[in-house]
Amino acid sequence: MILWISIVVACLLKEAIGQTPIVLWHGMGDDCCNPKSMGAITEIIHSHIPDAFVHSIRIGESESDDRNAGFFGVLNDQLEDVCEQLASIPELANGFHALGFSQGGLFLRAYIQRCNRPNVRNLITFGSPHGGVSDIPNCSAGDFKCALMRSMVRRGVYTSYVQHRVIQAQYFKDPNNFKGYLEQNIFLPDINNQGESQNATYRSNLQSLGQFVMIRFDQDTMIVPREAAWFWTLTDDEQDPLRRLQEQALYKEDWLGLRQLDENGQLHFLTAPGKHMEIAQDFFVDEVLKPYLMDQAVTKPKLLHQPV
Repeated sequence: MILWISIVVACLLKEAIGQTPIVLWHGMGDDCCNPKSMGAITEIIHSHIPDAFVHSIRIGESESDDRNAGFFGVLNDQLEDVCEQLASIPELANGFHALGFSQGGLFLRAYIQRCNRPNVRNLITFGSPHGGVSDIPNCSAGDFKCALMRSMVRRGVYTSYVQHRVIQAQYFKDPNNFKGYLEQNIFLPDINNQGESQNATYRSNLQSLGQFVMIRFDQDTMIVPREAAWFWTLTDDEQDPLRRLQEQALYKEDWLGLRQLDENGQLHFLTAPGKHMEIAQDFFVDEVLKPYLMDQAVTKPKLLHQPV
């Protein structure tokens, strides 16, 4: 009888807990609530997980502010705001799955390493520059803010002026000026634990993930190199310029806990067909939503009708 009661209680608790909430962070030139991007992703999620709570991160008071913040500002300050934002949402208190698009995926990883309260369970990133970019991302025709960003970068990507004003400069990694990158870049060397000493909290927070899924686009020309989405990076070696994650000290010495995640089967490298952020719905549903966002709790268990 006691065993029967325990099974019923466990099943009821599973129903009550429900689906893990999902948090989105958009990419450059986008905003939290664009019906063609984050809005469309939210609709797809709800079509398969109707009871999912979905929150799309916004920086600033308006969608215009949010788009602007994707180009200009100090990432470290924006992350502090996002840490406070997510901590203030009751629905996220017990943790959430995080889904980041382009630079938004890098920023969500930074959230995990620096805050992670509430904690992230699974992290999925699409075309995110985890390894840094060796060229400032291209602009769409007529995108004035993006053009202004690129113009400012030309003044000197590692000058204090640009580093404290242009978001993309803060994850720029010049393969021909690694010393300048380490000394002057105010964001990526820290978040990738490339300083003289490593931050143990960054490692332990990232290791707390259930699954870390990194997706690159096979025709990506926006992120250079496209394999930066897998932490690969360019070097100044003309004979072998591309360094795979597993060939880097970051992995070998496990500065971020990626090797442990990999050895435990929790680190995943996926390739999506198409250009940057051209996400096919079938790919999103079959390769991302079902295996990594849809909890088992969505399929409510049947109660036993006979005592055990």
